[in-house]
Formats: sequence, structure tokens, C-alpha cells
Amino acid sequence: MARQLRPVVLDFADTAPLRLSFTADVGATAARVYTALADELETWPCWFTAVTELRPTEGGKGRAVRLKGGGFFDETVLAALPAERYAYRIDRTNAPGVRAMMEDWNLASSPAGGTRVRWTMAVDGSPVVRAVFRLGRPGLAASFRDAMRRLERRLNP
Repeated sequence: MARQLRPVVLDFADTAPLRLSFTADVGATAARVYTALADELETWPCWFTAVTELRPTEGGKGRAVRLKGGGFFDETVLAALPAERYAYRIDRTNAPGVRAMMEDWNLASSPAGGTRVRWTMAVDGSPVVRAVFRLGRPGLAASFRDAMRRLERRLNP
């Protein structure tokens, strides 16, 4: 059953009751990584395997996401700063217990060359939801690292 979440703004990435951040270096320019994140939505399932479908909505101001296992998110893009930041909030989902959620992708130069990608999930939810996210942190970290390796291979064929 779909539920409407509380709308949040960009500072929720810094103020949410639960924030999980993951960082990886990708051997591609920030402009190229940003394009993959924000403009090539249909390719997400190729590199972020938890996603089965991702398509733009509302003329690119929103996103419809389908996940393995039947989860879904209807999202609103909050920030689209080429080669710097891509952030969106979840407006509707079938995930129980979530009250508000956003994801924030920040791109910066990596000391190793290429781009340092930081992905932050900001969540407000019931105590059970917060506990599940905390317990799921290692799995989310592994999924993110795998996604960044796949993205790098995709961007550097």
C-alpha cells in the first residue's frame, strides 16, 4: 500500500534523525558521473542492481523507482547541480514505517583522480525503521560500493 511521506527540503540531509553516508572514488569526471546519475536514469538498473526500473516523471522534476522485491519510490528532485550534487526526496513509497526520506549524491574531485562520490540517505521513521536501516548499513555499504564499481566500468568501457 502506497503512503505519502512528509515533504522535506535539502537541509534534511544534515538534520534527519538517521543519516547514512557512503563514499567511493570513481575513475571518471564529475560531469560524466553526474550525467549517469541525473540524465541517464534508464541505465541505473545496469549499475545499481537493487533498482529494477527508473524513469523520469513530471518533465524530469520527479522520478519513479522500482526496486527488487517490489518496493517503490515516487520522488521529487530537490537539487540538480551538474558535476556537483543530485538530491531527491521520496514522496510516496510502500515501505512501512518511513515518515520522510531523501537521498543526496555529492560529487567532488578525488585525490586519486576522478570523482569522489558521497551518497547520503536521510531518514525519519519509526524506531523499528531506524533500527532496520542501522542494521542494514553494512549491506547498503556493500551495495553502494558494488554500484560504484559497476558505474566506473560502465563509464570506462
